[in-house]
Amino acid sequence: MRTVLGSLITLVVTMVVATSAWAQSYQIQPGDALRVEVLEDPTLNRTVLVLPDGSITFPLAGSVRASGKSTDGLSSSLASALATNFNTPPTVFVSIASLGAPALPGSAAAGPTIDVFVMGEVGVPGKHLASEGTTILQFLAQVGGLTNFAARKRIELRRPDTQSGAMNTYIYNYNGSGSGIKGTTVLKTGDVVVVPARRLFE
Repeated sequence: MRTVLGSLITLVVTMVVATSAWAQSYQIQPGDALRVEVLEDPTLNRTVLVLPDGSITFPLAGSVRASGKSTDGLSSSLASALATNFNTPPTVFVSIASLGAPALPGSAAAGPTIDVFVMGEVGVPGKHLASEGTTILQFLAQVGGLTNFAARKRIELRRPDTQSGAMNTYIYNYNGSGSGIKGTTVLKTGDVVVVPARRLFE
């Protein structure tokens, strides 16, 4: 019994060490979802998506380059960016929540496809392939729909401006009312759909 237990413990320790080594050597890519934790201020803890331009947006830090860095490298960059908001540089931990893998075979129709990113309260956040001509409503269905915590009236479509590079934000009301964009809005490659969590009385 002790031999079996000892073998299991050794196996678990080996797996943990191997996973840790992989995470430290892995270079972050667009479409990856990252878990960021700030020891000194847990209210900042969240999962963020690496945008098509390789950056992440984080409260109090703004836009930070992530693509090509290791999790430790990004931890250092975030700690530096956040330092002015704390008495001493904060302790930041970054881990891989999910990889920006392409869609599974058969999940998108044959023909030209586009890269679309989604984050927040959806079934499967991350980077997805969508057929050209896919609408925002169809795309939300493709990624598993909205969770029970989704703010259905203020879903955001963030689209980079091809001229200036600035990110334009459009509001979509899943319930179908309001003056924002409609569910029939066709997505373009590089679009980012953000589904925030609803507020207490929303």
